[in-house]
Amino acid sequence: MQSAGDRHAAGMKIRRKVLGDAHVDRAEARKSEFDGPFQNLITESAWGSVWSRPGLTPRERSMITLALLAALGHENELKMHVRACANTGASENDIAEALLHVAIYAGVPAANAAFKAAKEELALANAGNGCDGK
Repeated sequence: MQSAGDRHAAGMKIRRKVLGDAHVDRAEARKSEFDGPFQNLITESAWGSVWSRPGLTPRERSMITLALLAALGHENELKMHVRACANTGASENDIAEALLHVAIYAGVPAANAAFKAAKEELALANAGNGCDGK
C-alpha cells in the first residue's frame, strides 16, 4: 500500500501529464493555507489513487470523467477536462460520444449544456489559443 507521500508524488505526475504543467503551476501558485488541504486531497485521491491506476487508459478515464462532470452539471471542471483531452488522447469524436451517453442516461438538458461548453473549449483550442486555457 502506498504512503500519502507516494500517492501525492504519483498524483502530481499524472496531474501534470493530463492537465499540463502550465495549469498545475498556476493552481499551485494560487494554493493557500485555506485550500491547501483540499488541493493535497485531490492530488492524492483523484490523481494519485484513481487516475494513476493501470485498469483504464487515460483516454478512457477522460471520457468517463467528461460524462460524469456533464451529468452533474460541473461546467468549469468539464471545460478543464475538455482541454485535457489533448493530453489524454480523447478525440473530439470521443467527447461527443461521451456526451451523447449523458443525454440518454442523465438527461438532455445536462448534455445540451455540456455540448455548449465543450464546443466553446474546442473552438478555442482549434483557433490556436492552446489547450491549457491560455
